[in-house]
Amino acid sequence: MKQLTFILVLLTTFVHAQQQRPITLAEIFGTKSNTFTAETVSGVNWMKEGGFYTSLQPGKVVKYSIATGEAVETLFDQSQVSVEGTSDKINIEGYELSADERKLLLVTDEEPIYRRSSKADNYIYNLDTKTLTKLSKNGKQQYATFSPDGTKVAFVRENNLFVTDLATGEELAITTDGKFNEIINGGADWGYEEEFSMSKAFAWSPDSKRIAYYRFDESAVPVYNMQVWGPLYPVDYNFKYPKAGEKNATVQILVHDLAARKSRPMDIGPETDMYIPRMEWTQNPDVLSVRRMNRLQNQLDLLHVNAITGLADVVVTEKADTYVDINFADDLKYLANGTQFILSSERSGYKHLYLYEMDGTLVRQLTSGDWEVSEFLGVDEANKILYFTSTEVSPLERHFYSLDIDLPRRITRRYKAPTPVRLSNKRGINRILLSPDFQYYLEYNSSMAAVPTVALRKAPSGEVLRTPETNAKLIATLNEYRIVKPEFFQFNTSENVMLNGWMMKPANFDASKKYPVLMFVYGGPGSQTVVDSWGGRDYFWHQTLADKGYIVVSIDNRGTGARGKAFRTVTYAQLGKLEVKDQIEGAKYLGALPYVDKDRIGIWGWSYGGYMASLCMTVGAEYFKAGIAVAPVTSWRFYDTIYTERYLKRPQDNPSGYDDNSPITHADKLKGKFLIIHGTGDDNVHFQNSVEFVDALVEANKDFETFYYPNRAHGLRGGNTRLHLYRKMTQFVEENL
Repeated sequence: MKQLTFILVLLTTFVHAQQQRPITLAEIFGTKSNTFTAETVSGVNWMKEGGFYTSLQPGKVVKYSIATGEAVETLFDQSQVSVEGTSDKINIEGYELSADERKLLLVTDEEPIYRRSSKADNYIYNLDTKTLTKLSKNGKQQYATFSPDGTKVAFVRENNLFVTDLATGEELAITTDGKFNEIINGGADWGYEEEFSMSKAFAWSPDSKRIAYYRFDESAVPVYNMQVWGPLYPVDYNFKYPKAGEKNATVQILVHDLAARKSRPMDIGPETDMYIPRMEWTQNPDVLSVRRMNRLQNQLDLLHVNAITGLADVVVTEKADTYVDINFADDLKYLANGTQFILSSERSGYKHLYLYEMDGTLVRQLTSGDWEVSEFLGVDEANKILYFTSTEVSPLERHFYSLDIDLPRRITRRYKAPTPVRLSNKRGINRILLSPDFQYYLEYNSSMAAVPTVALRKAPSGEVLRTPETNAKLIATLNEYRIVKPEFFQFNTSENVMLNGWMMKPANFDASKKYPVLMFVYGGPGSQTVVDSWGGRDYFWHQTLADKGYIVVSIDNRGTGARGKAFRTVTYAQLGKLEVKDQIEGAKYLGALPYVDKDRIGIWGWSYGGYMASLCMTVGAEYFKAGIAVAPVTSWRFYDTIYTERYLKRPQDNPSGYDDNSPITHADKLKGKFLIIHGTGDDNVHFQNSVEFVDALVEANKDFETFYYPNRAHGLRGGNTRLHLYRKMTQFVEENL
């Protein structure tokens, strides 16, 4: 009977597999396809009025009950409201609530500029008077932001900073010297936007009386010329882009007093060839917090600046033999008590949180262990609870923790510090959105094996109140397709370095057969492709390849993130050297598996991954039969100062670090089938990278393929671009691997 049951299960499984269908590229990348798109809960803004949040719905801003999830009020409906004095309606694309929650700042007709910047028309909707007014009639604005008291809005237009008084409608120009490619007030230059993850470069003081802002003078920065194709005569788009070793913009921090209508420069030191990666106000409206970093980024100073006098004190300094990592969201928080702050540091070898007095005196280390704090979420000061996510369970996962920081007044040697309490109980990646009053949080969870879900939980207990998104529809859809679950694995290299990877095998995998392998790589500093998280479109493209009989693999090499400072910074000053060595070790490991055809291993990557794929196809030519490099960096001399010099120093100081591991240097080593793809409108990794590499390959008399996308930026998007791109790559893999 047991044998019969087993046979029936096998037959049922076989029939089900036969009924399932393969994923098509059109279903993944079609311009109107959302077949595999996971639903989520987005645009959530917790309200100060306990128990409610707002969310942007099509054409509406809606208020919801946290407890029930039901809509309780529509704050704005674009179909019902006209612009004051007209019959005109607007189409909203984003919104912000004023601090008193009686006004809405509505974003319309948004135009992207670079990765994080855009300009738009903004409108103010008064919830009391039900009136809708245009913020400015003098052109589109950038970074429009309410003052804390909700009476004014600051914004940037054409490189100048403005403030509009909402009561009078008066528009005040705080600066007037802004000019494209010369002076930027209140906005970030290209490098800061891309590498320091900031575009808005101003901040209101807590009392709404002052605005602190950046002033970039990029007059001396070299110009990059990017042709825009289409007209009879192509148009030149010239913008300031400081390549490694070249001049940066000089930066000032100024504070504008609205009552006096005067701006005062802050004294942030005599050095001009440096960076200000962060600027914010403390709880004191007279004290500005500024983080200053030298050009080589191996010293970070935290300054407290008197906004009245402009004088600054250095309160904390962190130094490193390599670089100080500042890519950490919200890693500095000034406590409401006004006397302390919490700041992250890697001084222990792992990123942890430390408590300081306002004068920079270290009180104590708050978190510790051979794991990293991933995100510092906040401090419930009333209940003395710290919230954060970390890699304590695994570098492949992120979990949510609370930590009791209510210490006794006298700490003895016998005192044992409390240990963090894990609040997330699902494997994988847990992203947390905490309410400002620390009463609730949304937990966004997913893993390689489980579609994204969103749960509303009570803090600090973690009690589930409801699950607003289960993605049941996506689960049902996936059951109709041949989907294989990736498997995680580890291996030791010949240098005894343990590396993490995942492997996606064909659905009908037969261990007695030999399969070709396509490796997917990124590999850049602090990055990860090997995480226990639900995948995006590349995940589904890899599924199509698995369905065609390929094994797809990704391996995180040395230099990648979540494994501590030493593992991440070991590639310092020689980008590409150890990373490529590890990918070659990965190919060797895979080639030794009984079910892998070692003569049919390929690799592909995008951006830094394109750089890695290019090096693997040249330096590692003996181990890779075919490769695809999308938008690759081919010489770090062509990339920007902030990113490149952080990891390589300046080319004047470290020429071998730039040239020894450049694919251009190794063009003569290419053996396998190779495809280079780039967009001509790439403002980030310039098309120049591929042009120079192609020139070197031609000079070396090598055969290869290239494909370019006119006017497409680094992400290669727009219309059918992605569908065309992945069809092109699929054909290349099928024909050459």
